[in-house]
Amino acid sequence: MDEAVRRYRDEIAGEFQLVFDRLYRLILSACPDAEVVLSYGMPTYRVGKRRLNVGVWAHGLSLYVSPSRDGGFSARHPELAAGKGTIRLRPADAAGIDDAEFEDLARAALITGS
Repeated sequence: MDEAVRRYRDEIAGEFQLVFDRLYRLILSACPDAEVVLSYGMPTYRVGKRRLNVGVWAHGLSLYVSPSRDGGFSARHPELAAGKGTIRLRPADAAGIDDAEFEDLARAALITGS
């Protein structure tokens, strides 16, 4: 993990850190070639020109990915869509979503998305 990303992760509040760690593990499981760096002040997963940003805020986590490249995630979870290209996850929301769905979102965003 990039040192700047590690510092970011270490400063996350407890319940959000658990969700961040889960997403970190699942995104890299689905996309093992992804590089993780800090960009725009938040962790960014990169594969070639594709990006998936994950920010931690007061509400929880936000995933920044176009709905056209999220594998249908925002269509299946419209209550989590917060504007174009933003998915807002509170810990309770993330707990109700299985690992495979997050891995599919990562693959769509970073590998197979249009």
